[in-house]
Amino acid sequence: MMTRPFPNQAGVAYFIIVNLLMANAICFTRPLSLHRCATRIARLYRKNLDKSYPCPLWSSSFSYCRHRFSSGLRAVPSLAMAASSEESIDSNPLLRDFDFPPFDVVDARHVRPGIHEVLRRLEGDLVELERTVEPTWPKLVEPLERIVDRLQVVWGIVSHLKNVKDSPELRSAIDEVQPEKVKFQLKLGQSKPIYNAFKAIQGSSSWSTLSDAHKRIVEAQVKEAILNGVGLEGQQREKFNEIEQELEKLSQKFSENVLDATKKFEKLVIDKEELKGLPATALGLFSQSAQSKGHENASAEDGPWIITLDHPSFLAVIQHAQSRALCEEVYRAHITRASNGDLDNSPIIDQILKLRLEKAKLLGFNNYAEVSMSMKMATVQSAEELIEKLRNASWDAAVQDREEIKKFAAEKGAVEANDLSHWDINFWSERLRESKFDINEEELRPYFSLPKVMDGLFNLANRLFEIQIEPADGLAPVWHPDVRFYCVKDTSGSPIAYFYFDPYSRPSEKRGGAWMDDVFARSRVLAPNGSSIRLPIAHMVCNQIPPVGGKPSLMTFREVETVFHEFGHALQHMLTKQDEGLVAGIRGIEWDAVELPSQFMENWCYQRDTLMSIAKHYETDEPLPEEVYQKLLAAKTFCAGSLSLRQIRFASIDLELHTKYIPGGPESIFDVDQRVGKQTQVVPPLPEDRFLCSFSHIFAGGYAAGYYSYKWAEVLSADAFSAFEDAGLDNDQAIRRTGQRFRETILALGGGKQPLQVFVEFRGREPSPDALLRHNGLLTVASSAL
Repeated sequence: MMTRPFPNQAGVAYFIIVNLLMANAICFTRPLSLHRCATRIARLYRKNLDKSYPCPLWSSSFSYCRHRFSSGLRAVPSLAMAASSEESIDSNPLLRDFDFPPFDVVDARHVRPGIHEVLRRLEGDLVELERTVEPTWPKLVEPLERIVDRLQVVWGIVSHLKNVKDSPELRSAIDEVQPEKVKFQLKLGQSKPIYNAFKAIQGSSSWSTLSDAHKRIVEAQVKEAILNGVGLEGQQREKFNEIEQELEKLSQKFSENVLDATKKFEKLVIDKEELKGLPATALGLFSQSAQSKGHENASAEDGPWIITLDHPSFLAVIQHAQSRALCEEVYRAHITRASNGDLDNSPIIDQILKLRLEKAKLLGFNNYAEVSMSMKMATVQSAEELIEKLRNASWDAAVQDREEIKKFAAEKGAVEANDLSHWDINFWSERLRESKFDINEEELRPYFSLPKVMDGLFNLANRLFEIQIEPADGLAPVWHPDVRFYCVKDTSGSPIAYFYFDPYSRPSEKRGGAWMDDVFARSRVLAPNGSSIRLPIAHMVCNQIPPVGGKPSLMTFREVETVFHEFGHALQHMLTKQDEGLVAGIRGIEWDAVELPSQFMENWCYQRDTLMSIAKHYETDEPLPEEVYQKLLAAKTFCAGSLSLRQIRFASIDLELHTKYIPGGPESIFDVDQRVGKQTQVVPPLPEDRFLCSFSHIFAGGYAAGYYSYKWAEVLSADAFSAFEDAGLDNDQAIRRTGQRFRETILALGGGKQPLQVFVEFRGREPSPDALLRHNGLLTVASSAL
């Protein structure tokens, strides 16, 4: 067995490695880059299921949303049948009026009768709205908001509990009622009386007098209806509906094939020598896999071990295994998933692209990318221009990365140094990182205890946005004793918002990852009696280690970034000043702009004052050593050029397939991928690379012709943070003034104004990629390219 020479620096900065690579892999928890998946946009009416129903702002949102809304249709029992075996309607907590959702008492037996009854009532409300609709706010938008909000709140309770308190009974109940819910949402979204009323407002003489928020609501509803095919008649409408049905089936099948192909690969290892170089955490993971496959006595120390293609397993091997043969085997299996046999996604991709193009033509567009971007900030041209600028800016740095890795491998005696293969690059990149940054994840944990991190985060929010965040435990029901409830107050001490925080992992009942979602949106129409406004409520969910042995929860730096990220989403929802519920907070914001506040908040993790305020030893209160802080800063830009190009490849192939590719034409999808790969990768893909067959983001998720959004939002967030850098990060008064401007624009305006206008109001100009390139250490390299 051929193994590599292993450097002496075995104390690995493992968390930094995983941090940067996870940020650029397809299916990881929190989408710092490739996987910034989670994004909740108020696309309430689009017929395409992957875009119709709001997904929470969380890290692995696209796999979640796909499974959440793509279950097969099945017969739904009548309300009478459901009610006969479950609690009565009168006592169902889902049907009561409440100030805060009854998370503590809702369970599976309430779902079927509760959702059936909600839908029955909303059906009546929709019939009445269509009968009495007029092109006025009180006769159109206000009743529509009540219908949309009621379903969103009630369904939000149920789906949230499934994520944090899962059970077979709850899954079964949700699966049973979901088709009926989808049917109602489609009926609502395709209502011609509602569409015609919005068109009448748009064409009225009073249009110019409407506020920006009112115009945005009207324009969005008109666009959504058009994309739903409301303007098609006869055979065209039938064809459109057939395409939508078939696309849904194909996307679901694509996802299932990826999942099944990933599970299918299992490599049983008996000889521990084959696993040389892998850390103890990986051996523990492999032994757990072996136990789950029937090897009851498997242990991390003695094995046996089973390697899979799940990302934690895959990454551990290609980053740390000294056996080149093992790395090659696992790498090749990974890039050819779902590309052969019964699980081959190749024909499914061809059919999806063919149908998407047909759909676009029916709607009057030239290609599917135009359909996708009709509801986004960017145009096809502007997205392509940004990707090309970033490609040029990243290329030379990526070449330098490769040469530095080759040189390092040669210095360590690697026979493969002059001809590094794909599976070699990951290994030697990690060894090079270890030689530069000697940081151990476990040694850092004591400096990041959850209580100190939250205190520092809340102090930062007070400094930037003049808000006070106070515990309000006991005010609202919660779904688990570990859940905290907070009240957000303004400078006068008046509540302006609330949020839940569920920080700890519960593997038996709670999904992995981290996410934010809204519970209530700020709304004038839905204000409770005696109030002028309904206050917004959000929830944040993470999955970190709970307190153990009398110690508080001790976090990795990655987990600190995650909390800051999700809190950024929550801030945009809670600090909105929009009173129209359809565009308040995170609702109604374009897909490629919604990550701005979350990624913006991550930058503060690296700002000295902020980091030092949270990084204190939980026992001694000793601050994080200066040399460790400097290593964190330096590690942030390691191999930035290579990592940037990885994302650019994915964004480029996505745009190419949805703009220029001709299904059934002279080039296959793999020909296109090879061509794009040679333009975007310093080391081109292998000829047998079938990465597209597992590219779930664009074929089974919500990112078709939208993968560029990750880089687009990074540009916005980095440029926004640069306003604080320009003001002077050590100038407290300037930081406070800039923070207030950020609050009054980015956070306050929600979906009520075009995001580019909002950005310009804050920044005083249109966004520039310079700050992103500078933060990634690429600006000097890029100066001539841009």
